Amino acid sequence: MARRNRGGLTQALAGLLPWWAWLIAAPVFYLVLHGLASQPMPVAIKVGEFGSVAVRTVLKTWAGFGQYLLPIICLLFAAVAGARRRQRSRLAAEVAQNPSADALDGMSWREFEMLVGEGFRLQGFRVVETGGGGADGGADLVLSRPGQNGSEKYLVQCKQWRAYKVGVDVVRELYGVMAARGAAGGFVVTSGRFTDEARRFASGRNVELVDGPRLRQLLQKARGGGAQPARQEPALQTPAAPVASAPVQRDGDERPTCPVCGKRMVRRVAKRGASAGAAFWGCVDYPGCKGTRGMG
Repeated sequence: MARRNRGGLTQALAGLLPWWAWLIAAPVFYLVLHGLASQPMPVAIKVGEFGSVAVRTVLKTWAGFGQYLLPIICLLFAAVAGARRRQRSRLAAEVAQNPSADALDGMSWREFEMLVGEGFRLQGFRVVETGGGGADGGADLVLSRPGQNGSEKYLVQCKQWRAYKVGVDVVRELYGVMAARGAAGGFVVTSGRFTDEARRFASGRNVELVDGPRLRQLLQKARGGGAQPARQEPALQTPAAPVASAPVQRDGDERPTCPVCGKRMVRRVAKRGASAGAAFWGCVDYPGCKGTRGMG
């Protein structure tokens, strides 16, 4: 994971706001800090005023530096965000116009994550790129889109694996992160293919698998260009929570097994979030294991 963090902090911070927001923030920071820096130097008259005067002096000093430093940082972030926006658009156009797999196979892992993020933006999601090392653990992208119960969060794991198929362990890991973070659903996106075991695990759960051919088709459809594929795939849908009853043990115990660790599960009630008050199956080993199942 160290490779992902190298040089990625600036890009991650710049991605928190669009380029135009950073441009607006630059003069705002200058005006606010310049006002603080222009105030007269405080002078202590009484003994009890030394503490407050010291604090105000430090603030004035930092404001003097910050009135120039923070606007410069904002302009830097605006340039980075603008460049990445143009790069994402270029990558999406190249893939949408190229019907072969060459466009995806020739990308670096960073370019592939940017492409996937652009694909979700074209689908109407708000996208935050974490680079895989952010607060959401193994999630490379965090999506949000207004829903019936307010803004819902979705996690995305990107795997640019050309040499072999993405296995069930990747899907199971994302499913566990989703449960830990209270995400409404998740996506695993690859430039290659998925194993049959990975597809079986995702089936019936709020995880959607997107392989290379489908990603290209979705970009073609979103951009309205490129040759139309003979076999049309449906547009990306936010994964729905499973509604079917979970499998049970055959030893008389009707409790289901955890999809993450295989242990028994117990009935729990969500205390917060969009599903507050709803019952669900939770792993008996919680918080060591955060596997969940919907109740049929």
